[in-house]
Amino acid sequence: MNYDNENIEVCDVKIIHDNVVNMVKKKITNDTSIFNMAEFFKVLGDPTRLKIINALILSEMCVCDISAVLNMSQPAISHHLKILRQSKLIRYRRDGKIVYYSLDDEHIKPIFNQCLAHVNEK
Repeated sequence: MNYDNENIEVCDVKIIHDNVVNMVKKKITNDTSIFNMAEFFKVLGDPTRLKIINALILSEMCVCDISAVLNMSQPAISHHLKILRQSKLIRYRRDGKIVYYSLDDEHIKPIFNQCLAHVNEK
């Protein structure tokens, strides 16, 4: 689009709603929390990790069962599980030689379900 021949109106005012700007500045989420949220969404930005989360919403599972559900190698699943664990999205418990994975807390399921509802909106 060529803007050279068009008259583009530019706002000469720096702030229109001073009260809104001041209120938002006081209440906006701090940079550390925003950074941590961005990291959280980066982890969830991988389809395999979302599938693992989806599977763990449905049931606690061991790595070999997750591997069978997703039709992927156990080392590949273990790699993703490590990232999810480090991000505190999942936890594990040991029962003899078997390690079972589950969601770390109750916040993960609603986040997944809200996202799913959003992308399935028509």
